[in-house]
Amino acid sequence: MKHTGRIDEKGLGARAYFGTSISEFRTCSDDSILAALVEASPFAIETTQRDAWRRQISIMRDAVVALAGNGLIAFEFAVPRMGKRIDVLLVVGAVVCVLEFKVGEREFTSDGLRQVWDYALDMKNFHSTSHQRTVVPVLVATEAQGVGETAALEIDHDGVVRPLRATARTLRRVLSDVSGRFTGPSIDTCEWAAGAYKPTPTIIEAALALYGGHRVEEISRREADAINLTQTTARIDEIIAEARAARHKAICFVTGVPGAGKTLVGLNAATKHHDKASELYSVFLSGNGPLVKILCEALARDRVDRARVSQSRLSLGEARSEVRAFIQNVHHFRDECLRDRERPPVEHVALFDEAQRAWNQEQTARFMLQKKGHAGFAMSEPAFLISCMDRHRDWAVVVCLVGGGQEINTGEAGIGEWLRAVRSEFPHWHVHVSPHLKDSEYAAGEALGLLSGHAHVHTHESLHLAVSMRSFRAEHVSAWVKAVLDLDRTSAASALASIQDRYPVVITRDVAAAKNWVRARARGSERFGMVVSSQAQRLKPHAIDVRVNIDPVHWFLHPREDVRSSFYLEDAATEFDVQGLEIDWACVVWDGDLRYTPAGWQHWSFRGSRWQRINKEDRKSFLKNAYRVLLTRARQGMVIVVPHGDAHDPTRRPEMYDRTFEYLRSLGVPEVSSD
Repeated sequence: MKHTGRIDEKGLGARAYFGTSISEFRTCSDDSILAALVEASPFAIETTQRDAWRRQISIMRDAVVALAGNGLIAFEFAVPRMGKRIDVLLVVGAVVCVLEFKVGEREFTSDGLRQVWDYALDMKNFHSTSHQRTVVPVLVATEAQGVGETAALEIDHDGVVRPLRATARTLRRVLSDVSGRFTGPSIDTCEWAAGAYKPTPTIIEAALALYGGHRVEEISRREADAINLTQTTARIDEIIAEARAARHKAICFVTGVPGAGKTLVGLNAATKHHDKASELYSVFLSGNGPLVKILCEALARDRVDRARVSQSRLSLGEARSEVRAFIQNVHHFRDECLRDRERPPVEHVALFDEAQRAWNQEQTARFMLQKKGHAGFAMSEPAFLISCMDRHRDWAVVVCLVGGGQEINTGEAGIGEWLRAVRSEFPHWHVHVSPHLKDSEYAAGEALGLLSGHAHVHTHESLHLAVSMRSFRAEHVSAWVKAVLDLDRTSAASALASIQDRYPVVITRDVAAAKNWVRARARGSERFGMVVSSQAQRLKPHAIDVRVNIDPVHWFLHPREDVRSSFYLEDAATEFDVQGLEIDWACVVWDGDLRYTPAGWQHWSFRGSRWQRINKEDRKSFLKNAYRVLLTRARQGMVIVVPHGDAHDPTRRPEMYDRTFEYLRSLGVPEVSSD
């Protein structure tokens, strides 16, 4: 890739199609810059793209004339987390300018403004040498009229300016005004270009980037004090390679705190080996229906878009079929194996997400009888799934991705059932475990004892992901949530104090105030939404009805303008809809199903016209875990709503809610007023 001047090849030159100092840019010919762009592109370049680049080069040549001092300029600057490229990036004086060109456009669209804002936020949040810099997004609609004033410039608390507008004729003035407005010490361009890009993608963004050919280390942070995603990925690759070379079968268990990247690890392996012709062909399996549906649809749409860019013809239906081949609902995989009890599946590697949620023998037998007509089915889901992979005569690998405290439904066996199945039915399998599998939240301690006499047990520290990466603002949100739900006041207050500066958590009694809070904080296309417990039956007076099923594809993928999207804050998602997924800002509405009392949590279920106490320990655990899921969905911050209740409504008496509200407030959670 093109890089000239003093710019470090491993920095700017490794990420941009063309990058150089502004002084050298002034002396480069248009043809030489265009040639560099064409050469660097992995796609065949259409005439329209060549013409657009020529126009951008010409406009930028005029725009940088009045800029004082030196800086750097980059064309097609990679944003791997988003799977896209910034048209033009400028580092000049004390600012970083992000420019999105709409060549030939006469209007500044809301989509264009959100796009360039997203790019600016990405640089601010994830590019290490941009963290402390002012970042200015500029949308350039080349043929628009009469825009180019910066008098109303607005800058947010983190140093990201609200998007500016410019045309081909006014861009020079806009950039000159911006460089003159921010007059701090000039950025050292070599130091800036060498800055590390440390993104924290959503699971949807990560899947898109991996499917698009990016490596896992390109889309994940590299924290010095945490077990690296790349280390875990490398260990799994080694286990697969060893099994293939030695022609044996292996199962490994990857543990991690909520949001640590377990699903990302599985998707990385699946996307690397989604060619059916390969002996390493892999399948990513999940019992999480909404997650599978959303990932498949997002990848299929992206596949069609990328085919269009590369001038290929691909229908959405074809793309969906292609994606569904390597990302499947675990129950569909199971049913396919039931159709032929002898033939092994085409895949040699199966990655089971949220493996602890696989069904126990009782739940599996009930389902098989009622839904499939198979009487007397005598295997748990883990045992049957391992038996399917065991049909291979040479080698096979099963990777179980295990979350702690994530069981939220009846019949979920926990990870112990996998271990019992291996010990009793598959003693020839090699077992690779995380040492943290013995921790209480994985509920596998007793079952682990069964492996004490197993011939092939290997322990690897690298199979544990210790730090949550869901929130790039505060890795320790999950620790705060755990302390809150464990009624550990001291730890909860301490954890909250450590995250509040970067990850705001607030509380209110007013649903409308909570909605306004999240709307006011979301920038660009940052997604926000309302989440509630599936047992929250008495929020109907607040226009929240959990009995109305949402379409997770609409809720998670559709834009602000779609009333079915999360942005409208009309449809609330439950723990079943959002587990394994995330949004930027969450509005968590707390009902009377989980109530704080001085003696501990009380667990309730609304049946008919009244609340009933939950006494079974497993159902209590499911409800507590439901709130654990809800409280760990937000990447950037959340507002918790505990309604006032109604003294005239026996199903919503104020005392059902007041103690919970006071408990949360006593932990130091600040209150947002109705005003």
